[in-house]
Amino acid sequence: MVDSGSSFSLSSLLCREKDGCLDEEVDEDGFLNLNNYPNSETEEAYIGMLVDRESSFGSECYGSSDDYSIINESWFKSARLDAILWILKTRAYFGFRFQTAYLSVTYLDRFLSRRTIESGKTWAIRLLSVACLSLAAKMEECRVPALSEFRVDEYNFETKVIQRMELLILSTLEWRMGSITPFAYLHYFVTKFCDEYPPKCIVSRAMELVLTIIKEMNVMDHRPSAIAAAAVLAALDRRLTSKTVEFKMGSISSCGSLKNEHVLSCYNLMQESQIGKLEIPRLLISPDPSSICKPSEDVQEDSSFISAAGTKRRRLMFNDGDENCGMANEKPRRRGKLHSKKFP
Repeated sequence: MVDSGSSFSLSSLLCREKDGCLDEEVDEDGFLNLNNYPNSETEEAYIGMLVDRESSFGSECYGSSDDYSIINESWFKSARLDAILWILKTRAYFGFRFQTAYLSVTYLDRFLSRRTIESGKTWAIRLLSVACLSLAAKMEECRVPALSEFRVDEYNFETKVIQRMELLILSTLEWRMGSITPFAYLHYFVTKFCDEYPPKCIVSRAMELVLTIIKEMNVMDHRPSAIAAAAVLAALDRRLTSKTVEFKMGSISSCGSLKNEHVLSCYNLMQESQIGKLEIPRLLISPDPSSICKPSEDVQEDSSFISAAGTKRRRLMFNDGDENCGMANEKPRRRGKLHSKKFP
């Protein structure tokens, strides 16, 4: 029992926030509120720490020329693109953050750098994309949909199959799921590259550009900081010369280990996207999470079909002994010649 003479009171347990904190504007479209990010020495130190953490970036790359040739095959490029388009559509459908979509693609590329998928098994890449997005949502989102809510047109992945794939991903990536994304740098680069208060469209445009180039490149080929810097520069001006890019990057002390050629490589790809070679993903606002992947002949088909929204999806069945969900064994980790960029 509490002593009646004690100064303790229930009011001491109350939070001290002001009422105004409940009225702060929350951007539901995933755009950054620049007012919440003061430019300070603390931010400089934080950005420097993130850049230092990228020093080991690129250690998980395609190990041999045979492995690397797989990602250049047309079926693989098409299947990966379809998987990313599905991820972007599903992100919009559930209202996930842009970071969640990028993180899921990071998991996808990291996984594929360690394991091989047999030629033509596009369904396996689609299953992988579902599991990667589910894991990314668990890392980033407050509300994570049930696995049964992840709709994939043409396929009906059973929950236990997706869970098995999730465990395979976690094991393959050694449970290292906290990857850095370009979105951690956007505010910093906007404040550094803009002389005046930047319009909000710059941030949203930079975000679109980030999600555009991941469709065309392996995200492990470039540092997140390089992608972020290039996205902000491209959002501000799509006609910068290489010398101008080098000049702007040279004025940033926190990114001393970030090489200009890496930023320029990303910037050039974003330039191409702005002149029409690549399509900016307007599907970000699409309400339909269905995929556009065609059914594979390698999928064992159940006798029953499940109809949804006028389409039929195939139920994927795996033997209990198939612990790898149709994936090949893990690739040997090689430290020799790499075909992807490796950062110091």
